[in-house]
Amino acid sequence: MNVRFLLRALFILLLGFSTTPAFAEDGAKVASIVVLKSDRRMITYDAAGKQIESYRISLGRNPKGPKEQSGDQKTPEGRYTINGHNKSSSYFLSLRISYPDEDDIRRAKKLGVDPGGGIFIHGQPNKNGWNWQKYSIGRDWTNGCISVTNGDMKELWNMVEDGTQIEIRP
Repeated sequence: MNVRFLLRALFILLLGFSTTPAFAEDGAKVASIVVLKSDRRMITYDAAGKQIESYRISLGRNPKGPKEQSGDQKTPEGRYTINGHNKSSSYFLSLRISYPDEDDIRRAKKLGVDPGGGIFIHGQPNKNGWNWQKYSIGRDWTNGCISVTNGDMKELWNMVEDGTQIEIRP
């Protein structure tokens, strides 16, 4: 291995540690999440409505507009809940979002399409040798999910409980 590679890897590792706020270890719990698709930001709030943290995110490869059908690579828009923690994900941990809801199913039925599903907040792919550039935060690469760094995902995993409200805005 060359020295530049090792220094770059060390820098990335240290960057991940430096972005974790101290209060995450103090047992702070997230009461609600707001995703701002156009800003590529996800913001967490406590029960009093005070912002806890803001995260850079990646979205589906076709991010404009709400998800309408399976395979459209769009991230849904609307109000949902976190309804599951998946530690056996193909990505570094994941939180399941309750898409599709009744309105999404009704809209898809009118269009004669499958609304899709399996929408998560997740970390980076669990594969050796993954291409960091391809899966970088801020570059849209998912099939409709919301991706964060692995360090951010670990923090969210510990702070977000099932039943937490999530609003995904355009």
